[in-house]
Amino acid sequence: MGALLAPVALDLLRLCAWLVVLLALFVPLERYCPLHPQKVFRKDVAADLGYFFLGGIVPKLLLILPLSLLSAGLHHFVPSPYYAAVAELPLWLRLIAAMFVGEVGAYWAHRWAHDLPLLWRFHAIHHSAEQIDWLVNSRGHPLDLAFTRLCSLAPMYALGLAQPTGNSPDLVPILITLTGTFWGFFIHANVRWRYGWLENLVSTPAFHHWHHANDGPGLVYQNFSPILPWVDRLFGTFYLPPRAWPRLYGSDTPVAPTLSGQLLEPLLSRTSPIPPR
Repeated sequence: MGALLAPVALDLLRLCAWLVVLLALFVPLERYCPLHPQKVFRKDVAADLGYFFLGGIVPKLLLILPLSLLSAGLHHFVPSPYYAAVAELPLWLRLIAAMFVGEVGAYWAHRWAHDLPLLWRFHAIHHSAEQIDWLVNSRGHPLDLAFTRLCSLAPMYALGLAQPTGNSPDLVPILITLTGTFWGFFIHANVRWRYGWLENLVSTPAFHHWHHANDGPGLVYQNFSPILPWVDRLFGTFYLPPRAWPRLYGSDTPVAPTLSGQLLEPLLSRTSPIPPR
């Protein structure tokens, strides 16, 4: 039992340290450069802190089995010289290739979460936020987060760009996960900065805020990419007015008001809400 609890305890300590760093960085930024005036301890902040810890532990546990089976299956059917050749590529090249295929996987996972009623049942929790700040990045059902990460990591493993069965930890999925996690907090931040031509290369708060907009129909069906907005351009879902920001956030899909209700409702409900388009 102790052997099982030790990794969870280490994860909790890691998350506490990570939370301190994020608080020290984003709270002053949102206080002195806010897009919308709002309190640090806004509505639902306690639930989002709960999601912060759940999302940092549960999805990883849920992914152990499917990723292990995927990796074992791939190494059984794909010739080992192929994986050996990919492993010999420079780290920077593997990292760039893995980031691209992982981004495409995450894009389609996110888009499917808006297309399929069963997936939207879980993803609607993230879109229930009517005030957006850095911590809203944490608001997500563990199954929703696990599905997105699986779709992002699976193509990396399939192409041999991430190789978890090696003798030492593979830096590629570690670096991509850390970058993606931090960037998720950044693009949700309540800051008013715009970045000109750079907004076509990397996602920014403006880019992602429009994905959370509740200003009219169709707006939430845009900007699915977590880091690379040109993937949205590639698939025809890019939307970013040069100076405008959303007026309203949230979703018309009803969501349970409590953390426990939000975690249980998608599992127990017999009907799935229709995703907004």
